[in-house]
Amino acid sequence: MNETRAAAEPAPPALRKTTYRPGYERVAEQILQLIAELRLQAGDRMPTEHELSARLGASRTVVREAIKTLSATGRVRAQKGRGLYVADGEGMLGSAGWSGFFQPTDLDHVYMLFEFRRVQEMTASRLAATRATPVELRTIEAAAETCRHGHLTGEAPLFDRGDEDFHLGIAAASHNQFLLAAVREIRRLQHQSSTIGLHGTVGGHAAEAIEEHAAIYEAIRDGDPEAAAQAAAVHLDNTLEDYRREIQRRVFG
Repeated sequence: MNETRAAAEPAPPALRKTTYRPGYERVAEQILQLIAELRLQAGDRMPTEHELSARLGASRTVVREAIKTLSATGRVRAQKGRGLYVADGEGMLGSAGWSGFFQPTDLDHVYMLFEFRRVQEMTASRLAATRATPVELRTIEAAAETCRHGHLTGEAPLFDRGDEDFHLGIAAASHNQFLLAAVREIRRLQHQSSTIGLHGTVGGHAAEAIEEHAAIYEAIRDGDPEAAAQAAAVHLDNTLEDYRREIQRRVFG
């Protein structure tokens, strides 16, 4: 009887097997997290090795090895005598390849770009509606207000800055670094198209864009993923229509 009970009792839990990871790999991840938390962009200067060591509680030797790993994967650039910088992200999404492919004055490319951006920003808005923190919501709201102020005062650079901060703010609130990098890159290519192909004149539906921004923000704030995605789709569709009208005006007068 006792033997039967002993056999039925579960065996002591086995020691969990853990995969060994060198310290520099863990520190490399922490450095990437720090870059995201500090909202550093490509070309921005990073904390020094000494500062990273103190901040992450790791030795200078381990931090140095982590930096070597990040440099090899195209995420960090170390400049002798100048310090550490966030790399341009080509290692993540191959942005150089996109730039080489994209022709800013090719209408088919422009339309495909808008199509891709529509998918991106619908997804970013949908995710942001369930993931945005209070701080991120305030950032998005402030960007929308900057955009509105730029329109009302006729300050195009202010409008553009607010628009950029608004869309990147939503992408950041998706908490998906790949999506954020993709949105940033596509907006850079679209800016090329507007500047080179249309000399930066696109923006005829600025007043409508202000209201569309508000609709997107409110849906994200209210935690309604589908409404946020739909509002983003409407905004992108209207932006593309504005672009098409400007093309027709230039071609046909």
